[in-house]
Amino acid sequence: MTRLLPVLTVLLAIVALWYAAVAPMNIRQALDMAERGGAVVVPEGSRVRSETSVWTLMAQNTGEIARGYALDRPRLPTPVQVGAELWKTTGEMALRGRAFSTRSLIYHGWITLQSTLFGFALGTAIGILGAVGIVYSRTMEMSVMPWAIISQTVPIVALAPMIIVLSSQLGIEERAVPKAIISAYLCFFPVLVGMVKGLRSPSREQLDLLRTYNAGGFASFLKLRLPASVPYLFTSLKIGVAAALVGTIVGELPTGAISGLGARILIGDQFGTPLAIWAALFAAAILAGALVTLIGWLQGLAMRRMGVRA
Repeated sequence: MTRLLPVLTVLLAIVALWYAAVAPMNIRQALDMAERGGAVVVPEGSRVRSETSVWTLMAQNTGEIARGYALDRPRLPTPVQVGAELWKTTGEMALRGRAFSTRSLIYHGWITLQSTLFGFALGTAIGILGAVGIVYSRTMEMSVMPWAIISQTVPIVALAPMIIVLSSQLGIEERAVPKAIISAYLCFFPVLVGMVKGLRSPSREQLDLLRTYNAGGFASFLKLRLPASVPYLFTSLKIGVAAALVGTIVGELPTGAISGLGARILIGDQFGTPLAIWAALFAAAILAGALVTLIGWLQGLAMRRMGVRA
């Protein structure tokens, strides 16, 4: 309960702020609908209202504020509206036996998850191998590490179309491949940094002790450096898997894909359906939370196998 209470407090605060933001975000749209329905609003005319502060509009039309909480296509939907849309496109469709219908977020989440896991595995492998090379090679540290840092300064929204075009030029027709590459691009850096820190975490005294036992470099790696890096690795993997999911979603936006959570966000924006956008965003957040939780569970399992107790 002591752990749950702070989480619930923050959650309630977020929901309260969300509900408070709905009224000013939707007031102009609500007044437009009220005026079309024959109600008297102040001031008249949508053009005049567009130049008026939302706070002034709310003060002059207090009776129409509630209308903003029940719009079909609100600028900012309420948590209840988002939850209803999310249930309609996930749980309700699953109960009907249509979980993998193209209108189901379960199906689109599965498409996104496949590329995310592929990119996560690729990025993790590159990050771990790069970290080992950096720790054991001064030349590689001086040459690779600066470029790894510089690579993260390039905006992914600018890099994603370039990767997609290059993949097409190389004859890679499978859309999952460029998405996985973009995912790996965002994923490898936290793994690289975390593993470098973990592999260098053993003290000089510990390394000297292994040398007194006549342990070579490979034995020191397996017996000391690698076990010491496990906590750092799992912490980096939690960040990396979330970054991989973001990379996959960003990679779905410029490809013209019709499947995946990123595609649902783009289609919702094109057709002016904010509820579809918000439902896809929440589905992505739930998927990220599930992946991070899974890695946390694997971390606890690995640490217990190593004899570490929480």
